[in-house]
Amino acid sequence: MRILLIAGGWSDEREVSLSGATGIETSLRRMGHTVILFDPRDGLTTLPHLAEDVDFVFLNLHGAPGEDGLVQAMLDGMGKPYQGSGPAGSILALDKAVSKALFVKNNLATPPWVFVPARLGVDQYGEQISDLSAEISCPFAPPYVVKPNLGGSSLGVEMVRERNGLVPAVQKILQQGRDVLVEQYLPGVEVTCSVLGDEALPLILIRPGEGASFFDYDSKYLPGRADEVCPAPLPGDVSRGIQSMALHAHRILGLRGYSRADFILHEGQASLLEVNTLPGMTATSLLPQAAAAHGLDFDHLLARLIELGMREH
Repeated sequence: MRILLIAGGWSDEREVSLSGATGIETSLRRMGHTVILFDPRDGLTTLPHLAEDVDFVFLNLHGAPGEDGLVQAMLDGMGKPYQGSGPAGSILALDKAVSKALFVKNNLATPPWVFVPARLGVDQYGEQISDLSAEISCPFAPPYVVKPNLGGSSLGVEMVRERNGLVPAVQKILQQGRDVLVEQYLPGVEVTCSVLGDEALPLILIRPGEGASFFDYDSKYLPGRADEVCPAPLPGDVSRGIQSMALHAHRILGLRGYSRADFILHEGQASLLEVNTLPGMTATSLLPQAAAAHGLDFDHLLARLIELGMREH
């Protein structure tokens, strides 16, 4: 097949996207496909012309555009098949506050949170507000996890251990013109569960490396910076419960093809943090590890994703 591989873009996750695309391109070519590379930063509006003569589009975008569903909407308009979720599921999963509200509505445990819109960071004249103390209130006690509401790869995420550190951490993100999610920090073990098709893959238990208080950017993408154990050494009932939650979240958000749900296991109870619709595909990424434990090497994982995408189309 002629496959258009889309990677790069202009989000702060650009380098992760490009890194993953290198391995994807090699794998696709090894399987006999013709691969055409496209970086939306070079001109997203040229996509309709480029996609005209391809059989399939493989997306390896992180952040926006890509995880926000914009590219998927364009491809739907052209009738082009691609792997993964459509526009609606993509934006629902990317928006952490909205997805958490849907989790709560459907009885899926998730840590308490507060949403802080970007507009709170500026006054009526568009000037930055220097003191937001009166604007931001949090009904739960520290520690807090402060993060951009739209985004991934743990970029911009900050752990705040004292209440007086909350406003400065929030302001830092608001000054970038971004909405903020303040989440209650639950100490525990991080676990991730990928969904492929209609099946939950083996869990991965994550222990961040020395000096990291959570699974941050370096822990995710630098080899040896985290201990990732797959299958996770958890009791069978706990593993099955987390897999069930991941599948439930996948369906609640209207996702298709694949996804990866991230959890914190706190005092024996799993709480769902977020769901990713375009999981990382680098050499150290979690989805390929889970697929390998399930019996799928990288080539067969990509083949399966293409098969599911064609079936949806």
